[in-house]
Amino acid sequence: MTWPSLLDAAGAVCLLLGSFLCLAGAVGLLRFPDTLSRLHAATKPQTLGLILILAGLALTLRTWGAVTTLVLLAGTQFFTSPVSAHLVGRAAYRNHRVDPGSLEVDELSEALERSDPDPAP
Repeated sequence: MTWPSLLDAAGAVCLLLGSFLCLAGAVGLLRFPDTLSRLHAATKPQTLGLILILAGLALTLRTWGAVTTLVLLAGTQFFTSPVSAHLVGRAAYRNHRVDPGSLEVDELSEALERSDPDPAP
């Protein structure tokens, strides 16, 4: 087995694993009951799935321009997905779209009470 064919095989494995993770995240997004578990399904497997797909493309294309672009895309996804999920989770909590009984620890309610001394009834 030659080196390019070995890189192509590794790229195909990364593409398949990444596609499977993206599919699992999409199924979880449709099947999970509440906002916080849907956020988990939307961020964790989707981010890893996309990074695996980009790694598979980098192993298959093997040009400096493509690899540099793919690394920038992976870094952007790696840093922006958790931040956006955090903001969506906070917005859902503030709009009372989260079941308080499903939370084991609720640190946000204490922080909101401290920041808003006179809550509206």
